[in-house]
Amino acid sequence: MTGEAIKQLSTPDHPIEWYCPQLVASPKASIEMVMRHIESSKHDHLIVMGSSLGGYYANYLAEKYGCKAVTLNPAVRAPRELASHVGMLTEYDTNEPYDFRPEYIGELRDLQVESVSNPSRYFLMAAKGDELLDWQEMVDFYRGAEQLVLEGSDHGISEYADHLPQVLKFIAC
Repeated sequence: MTGEAIKQLSTPDHPIEWYCPQLVASPKASIEMVMRHIESSKHDHLIVMGSSLGGYYANYLAEKYGCKAVTLNPAVRAPRELASHVGMLTEYDTNEPYDFRPEYIGELRDLQVESVSNPSRYFLMAAKGDELLDWQEMVDFYRGAEQLVLEGSDHGISEYADHLPQVLKFIAC
């Protein structure tokens, strides 16, 4: 959905590349994969986007590269939030099993952003009905950023399509 909308914004004069890899269980390996792509790509502007743990990664990348970030129900304290989940888990979207190893908590700690350096570079979409993460913690973490706080909803933001125009507006500005 977002990828198709981004492709429609792309023009020959202003091409936009959409990169949405399947991340792996290791936070370190996931970040390294994305950074290799970023560093090998040709871009004038970089915008990162992530949901849940992907939002946590987006924070790290936005701070590293000084770019904009869109975060959707992001984990803002992933080492704490995931410490009790070490072991066999299933993917939120696909229900595929994977092994979340104890060393991944340390890898997450290495990627922790304590606070965003420039809130104006961030767009937060947080659902009060998120069944996994604390929306208030998200709002506090992104204080000063553009925020869309949804009444109700859920962790996957099931009505995301209704809010995609606001995401695209932030990306386009």
